[in-house]
Order: sequence, then C-alpha cells, then structure tokens
Amino acid sequence: MSRAPQIPKIVVIGGGTGTFLVLNALKKHPVRLAAIVSMADDGGSTGILRDQYGVLPPGDIRRALVALSQESTSLRKLFNYRFKNGDIGGHSFGNLFLSALEKIEGSFERAVDEAARILNIAGEVIPVTLDNVRLNARLADGVVIRGETNIDIPRERTRAPIAHVWLSPAGSLNPRAKAAILSADMVVIGPGDLYTSIIPNILVSGMPDTLKKTRAKKVYVANLMTKHGETDNFSGTRFVEEIEKYLGPRIIDYAIFNDKKPAHSVLLRYEKEGATFVDPKNADSALSGTICIFTDLLARGPFIRHDHKKLSAALLSISKK
Repeated sequence: MSRAPQIPKIVVIGGGTGTFLVLNALKKHPVRLAAIVSMADDGGSTGILRDQYGVLPPGDIRRALVALSQESTSLRKLFNYRFKNGDIGGHSFGNLFLSALEKIEGSFERAVDEAARILNIAGEVIPVTLDNVRLNARLADGVVIRGETNIDIPRERTRAPIAHVWLSPAGSLNPRAKAAILSADMVVIGPGDLYTSIIPNILVSGMPDTLKKTRAKKVYVANLMTKHGETDNFSGTRFVEEIEKYLGPRIIDYAIFNDKKPAHSVLLRYEKEGATFVDPKNADSALSGTICIFTDLLARGPFIRHDHKKLSAALLSISKK
C-alpha cells in the first residue's frame, strides 16, 4: 500500500506586505504554513498602541492573520479597516482588536492564538519574539536612528547609507518560532524591506543558530525594487550579502531573483520616489554556495509587484527538489 505524499511544511519569515504576499501565494496549495513575524514595528497605529498601552506591536501580525484567514471577505476587510476620524482615527480595527485581546488574555501570544481561531486561519502566525524590542540603526556617517519607523521613512531627502542595525534589547527567539523552523521542510525569507522587515527577525537572539541547525531549505526571495533610504542602488547580490552579514555565511541555500524588467514608463514613475530596479546580474557568480534562480516574477499592471502564481510556482519547485 503506497503512502500518501507528505505535505511540506513551509515557514515564512518577515513582516509587512512581503509576508502577506508569500502567504497569499502559497495558501491555496497543499502545504502547511507558518508565518514568523517581526516585532520591531513602531509606526502609525502600532506605534501609538505600543506607547500608550504597553502592548506588543500588532500591525504585522494582523496582516499575516488576514492573509491566512479562511473566513469571509467581510471579516478580513473588518480586520484591515482603518478608522479615519475621531479619537481612534488612523487605527485599524484589527490592531485595536489584538491589543484588547492581549489585555484580556494576559499575553500577546494567547491573543494571537485567539485571533487565529476567530479568523479560522490555515496555518500558524508566530511572533518572532515576545520581548518588547526596538530597532536601531547606525548610518555610515555615525548618526544613530532609533525606531523602526524613523529608519523606514527618512526625514531627509538624502541621508548616509545604513551601516549597522541592532535591537535593544536583543530579545530572545520565541520557542514556538524555533520549533517551527526546526521542523520545517523549507524556510522562506522575504521579500520585504531589508532593514525594517527582514533583518529584525534575524537579529533576535537564537535565530541565526536555529537557521543554521534546521535541515530545511533556506530560500531568499529578492525584492523587485530598491527602497529609498534603506537599499539605494542595491544589486540583487547586495541584498543576500547584507542578510548573511547578520545571519552568517552560506546559510541561504537558494535565492530567487526576478529577471523581468518592468516597462520603462513604470520604472520612471518609481525612480521619482528614489526606487530602482533590483538587478540580479552576476548574482550566481558572486554568491558562493547559494543556488540562484532567475525567473519572471513580475505581475501585470501599472504597479511593480510580485505575481502570486509565478512566485508560488518558483517556491514550490524548490520544495520538491
């Protein structure tokens, strides 16, 4: 009697819209998903709730929960609904809901589990740490910037490149995140803002060692465009090199790069905001020990985004190797 094929367990590490994208790309396929989410966010609604109520940051967790939710479109829209006026203007319903649940349940982790039950998610959403961490950056000119949102959105039109980032306190890896990585068949890192969504996960104490120990395939999904103030003029190679600067050398097994250049008219619009195309040229020769995959990941339309179907096909092809 033949055995049924084993369903692969895929862990996605990141935060923000990048994690939302990967989860949406994979959730319709026969895989077991777990999202490990950055806890460094301190901007907008999330930042206000952290400062005023002492809660852990709900924003990126909310996005991951909504991405994996199997409930109605209305419930998912409700969790993303953002109030426009009054005392709660600027807050999303989901952020308020998770913050209230944290107070009711007595811990952020139990609040996330309860929200996951209500939203009937297909998989797990796991905070990378349960410690109250803050992201800091030192620029090449010695200036220190404190807070994820200040690093993410430059106040100046031009500023020196980011030289080093760290968490204070460092925070310890959530045991559930560690267990998920060690039991995974594949770990997907990215896409997303390099210094404010991806690297904050790697900075948590215990994460590099866990990624070294796991037998899972470690896959990095490169961004399509650079981000002003964070990754100005970065090549595809540079993204991987920066991750391994904090993670350790030769940890990334595969790197997936988009090799389809957007239309010139679309690129010009993005270049006005300081974003440029992430060129994957020569990545395969520069990244020793990493298998580089070059493929068309570009979605059709006026915006430069990953295509869900193309991305899931690329990731699933690696999981089967």
